[in-house]
Amino acid sequence: MNEGPDQYFEQQDMAVKLMLLENKSDELTDILVEALQDALKLLEEELATVH
Repeated sequence: MNEGPDQYFEQQDMAVKLMLLENKSDELTDILVEALQDALKLLEEELATVH
């Protein structure tokens, strides 16, 4: 059976909860900052193709 998006997000939520419980908030912050930077880079690329 294929994993659906809901199951994927549930697994991510569990991973985040475990990191918070293990007091790994610095690692989590680094991951989130990197993800935001990647998202902004993608948006900049999208903006460049619009004009």
